[in-house]
Amino acid sequence: MTSPVTREATVTVRVFTQRFSSTPRGARLARRLALHQFDRWNIPYGSEASDAAALLVAELAANAVTHGRVPGRDFELTLAYTPGLRLRIDVSDTRGERRPAAVAPGPLDEGGRGLLLVAALAARWEVLDRVPAGKTVRAELDLGP
Repeated sequence: MTSPVTREATVTVRVFTQRFSSTPRGARLARRLALHQFDRWNIPYGSEASDAAALLVAELAANAVTHGRVPGRDFELTLAYTPGLRLRIDVSDTRGERRPAAVAPGPLDEGGRGLLLVAALAARWEVLDRVPAGKTVRAELDLGP
């Protein structure tokens, strides 16, 4: 008696990784290059997925530059795309002791709403330890039906 052979569809995960200077200019460049990469992966400019992902990259990169900056150290953007299923955005910095949390700001606070946007747009987000030092903030968008 033989067991039936089951073939699973192969899944190709596409990955883009780049380091940027921990400056506002580096954060802007991260967003622009991410948009370009999404378009290369057939997530067209102006689509709902592209706009949501660009906002996630912009917010996480701005947070890395503002709150995770260590002088002389860069931040890193990693995009992982599983076609038709998921887009994962990782932004890593070297300041592990300052961990973000989505806390509702007061009505007169000038900041503190960025992670609320991340929580609203992303299917999931979390903060991971980065070895040897620092942290990674990960946000995922589900692209499936």
